[in-house]
Amino acid sequence: MSYADLGRAVTGRVLFPGDAGFAEAAAPWAVGVRQPVAAVVDAEDEADVAALVRYARAAGLTVTAQPSGHGASGDAEGVILLRTARLDRVEVDPARRIARVGAGARWGPVLAEAGRHGLTGLAGSSPAVSVTGFVLGGGVPWFGRRYGLAAGSVRAFDVVDASGEPVRVTAGSDPDLFWALRGGGGDFAVVTSVELDLHPIAGLYGGRVVWPGDRAPAVFEAFREVTAVAPRSLSVWVNRLRPPAPAPPLVAVDVTHLGDAGRARALLAPFDRIGGVLSDSRRPIGVAGLGAIAGEPVEPSPMLARAELLTGLDDRALAALGGGETAPLLNVQVRHLGGALAEPDPVGGAGGPLAEPYLLYLLGLRLPRQAGEARARQAALVAALGGAVAGRKPYTFLAPGEDAAQAFPAETLARLREIKKARDPQRVFRANFPVLG
Repeated sequence: MSYADLGRAVTGRVLFPGDAGFAEAAAPWAVGVRQPVAAVVDAEDEADVAALVRYARAAGLTVTAQPSGHGASGDAEGVILLRTARLDRVEVDPARRIARVGAGARWGPVLAEAGRHGLTGLAGSSPAVSVTGFVLGGGVPWFGRRYGLAAGSVRAFDVVDASGEPVRVTAGSDPDLFWALRGGGGDFAVVTSVELDLHPIAGLYGGRVVWPGDRAPAVFEAFREVTAVAPRSLSVWVNRLRPPAPAPPLVAVDVTHLGDAGRARALLAPFDRIGGVLSDSRRPIGVAGLGAIAGEPVEPSPMLARAELLTGLDDRALAALGGGETAPLLNVQVRHLGGALAEPDPVGGAGGPLAEPYLLYLLGLRLPRQAGEARARQAALVAALGGAVAGRKPYTFLAPGEDAAQAFPAETLARLREIKKARDPQRVFRANFPVLG
């Protein structure tokens, strides 16, 4: 079977190297990460996905699916890149508190539709990330302290398996595959849609407070104070921001609170004792406004990220994060975890729990004259934290060059590898970060 047959196997667009539009279609969201794929297929529907998998299996080829291009590792040489942007339907059943979303649906439209019914899904910081990619990676959401990883909200997956057959996967129909897909990545099947639990929102308070950069030590100290006693309804992230010159450095706190504004303000009082506030957008908001809090870019960007789980914030860690040099990084962010994120999922999933109470996220630019300096600063900050660095990280925060083994305990990784061997012995599928390496 030749690649020419691929164009006849599917109804969607197929592009090969040299075709007009190929480079753009093959590019991931992170500008600068190379994806030397053999072809790009824009699936028209679920039948296209099944036809592509059958073609790849018969031809001895490999398929990697990227709904939105987020999380790409660059490990894609010679594979067929499957885009599922057209599978973007969003259906909300408010009576059952369930959303059914296609593999190409992004969190922005899902939250907008759910919010119309007083409901929310477990979305992260960006409205541009695909729901499917987020839950396959586990997904550390805004409301994770209350409800756990986003993967834990999945009721069912519709997938195409390695034989090219459409299958519905639930905890009852296929416990092993269901467990693997809930946070173990996309190495086991191509997901065409997911069915998610939604949660009622009686009130939501959120926004960002910004100070001049010289307030960073005080803001980080208040962050430690607030998070030491925070209820599960409260999520707080602290950021040291370095906008492009000549803009000065800033320090900011992003918050969400499931509940009334008065209670939120009382919980956040230590921040309000810090003078010099430049802006404060905290207010009661709708669910659709979640994606605007952190102000993350929604268009492809040359981002260079590194994440680490932290065992705590002792004085040494606080000094390194709140007082050390951060240039040329754009952001040094610490997210408070804990709560339900630290507890086992009663249904089960490969993605958790996350016992560590904090997540560090270091963001630079993947540009020729800055990437080396950004990596060096990331490494220096991590080294300065010493024993506070746990040594593992959530799968969804892995970066190019990192290995899936860094994301899972040994027993979890061993189980994932056994499931991969049993379900995809020909290795038809390759995730962004494959469990078999």
